[in-house]
Amino acid sequence: MQINPASHLLDEADFIPSPNMDDRPEGADINLLVIHSISLPPGEYGGDYIAQLFTNSLQANAHPYFQQIHQLEVSAHVLIKRDGRLIQFVPFDKRAWHAGKSCYQGDECCNDFSIGIELEGTDTDPFESRQYESLVELVKCLCQHYPSITTQRIAGHSDIAPGRKTDPGIGFDWDKLSSLLA
Repeated sequence: MQINPASHLLDEADFIPSPNMDDRPEGADINLLVIHSISLPPGEYGGDYIAQLFTNSLQANAHPYFQQIHQLEVSAHVLIKRDGRLIQFVPFDKRAWHAGKSCYQGDECCNDFSIGIELEGTDTDPFESRQYESLVELVKCLCQHYPSITTQRIAGHSDIAPGRKTDPGIGFDWDKLSSLLA
């Protein structure tokens, strides 16, 4: 797995551009990976609803839950599907809108300096081995490309927005990730 230095896109990911991004602040040092989980509708896997949400094309009438979220303007840099397939929505040099109001080790506005990685899943369901395998490859690739990112600079959405967010939740095995990265 490699990142194209000109486009800031992964060579092994499908690219579906999201409009929900903008430039990072001048001089921003990309130094944090934020792990999220998402499923749409909640608890259901497969389909294109996550991509539709990240591209502002989710139809409110496709599912009752979507009436609450179809107007949101959110994105992540990468989504890891249940089968381990990667979809990139935002080039890594751009700011994806994944963290919201957030703080990590005293630094606020985590979108400014982080890369958002969504795993297709819920807070409670275990994630698939293929997702961990893809995540490990991605983390290693990002650490190599962005020297300020280390395996000690990986946080959950719940870590940067405590009380507001709970993902990736108890279904995510942090010890497994650490052992696979060792």
